[in-house]
Amino acid sequence: MAQVATPAIAPSSTPTGFPRPPQDILEIQIALARQGISSGSIDGLNGSQTRAALAAFQSKAGLSASGELDVPTRSALPLQSAPLTTYTITSNDLARLQPLSKTWLGKSQQTALDYETILELVAEQGHAAPNLTRRLNPSVNWTNTGAGTEVHIPAVEYPTPAKAAFATIQLAAKRVQVFDAHTNLLAHFPCSIAARVEKRPAGELHVTAIAPNPNYTFDPEVFPESAEARQLKAKLILPPGPNNPVGTAWISLDKPGYGLHGTPSPELVGRTESHGCFRLANWNAEYLLKLVWVGMPVFVEP
Repeated sequence: MAQVATPAIAPSSTPTGFPRPPQDILEIQIALARQGISSGSIDGLNGSQTRAALAAFQSKAGLSASGELDVPTRSALPLQSAPLTTYTITSNDLARLQPLSKTWLGKSQQTALDYETILELVAEQGHAAPNLTRRLNPSVNWTNTGAGTEVHIPAVEYPTPAKAAFATIQLAAKRVQVFDAHTNLLAHFPCSIAARVEKRPAGELHVTAIAPNPNYTFDPEVFPESAEARQLKAKLILPPGPNNPVGTAWISLDKPGYGLHGTPSPELVGRTESHGCFRLANWNAEYLLKLVWVGMPVFVEP
């Protein structure tokens, strides 16, 4: 099938002078992320997750939650600084890259489940989709990138973590929202939910444990669809890393086996495909880890 070339984004063409309203979808996604409101992997496209993030911001700001960038929303959502920044690839970045085994047993024998490519690493630094990262850097050879190479990525820094009071998980909307004691929105993240309806918990749950950069226990009984799992006779311990099945953060809930966690495939967040847990992009799971506390209520809603 023929591929249609996607035009590059020229960082130098972005208007200057801050603060100012966002000029396009990419800048909107970056401005929202700086509020702790994520549209998932930043991609410069006006998809359903971007519209949901806009609606969340509008509701927080007391505006009509249309999910569209109208004039009042543009005025209320200024960019305080340049939307892009420069990231310099280091020798340490390159040294941590390693191929990811295709089997569960192979993964359990790796030293870490780290990034496979420098593109993957750089994209996550900018909370961005790999395709956008390529478009921002049309001259970079991603298969032969050396230390010292400078690349453009979205300049995203989440707000200083505040004390949360509770979180909600809305199954139909596939989103996680975190609130303070006055019901002010602190964060909004798209999430994936269980593929099977009977695997989706409902009602009031509570956080029981939090773990940054966790390992993962692979239980063959949980994956009957896997031919390899059916042959394995024992559980496996998979090492930490961004390509760990639960990504770089794990938050346990008081329903055994359930939690909120990161994922090795952030661009796929927002689907109905998990075994029951709630998947978020690694950067969102890491930020959520800073907001929650053991015992905090999490309300799972239809």
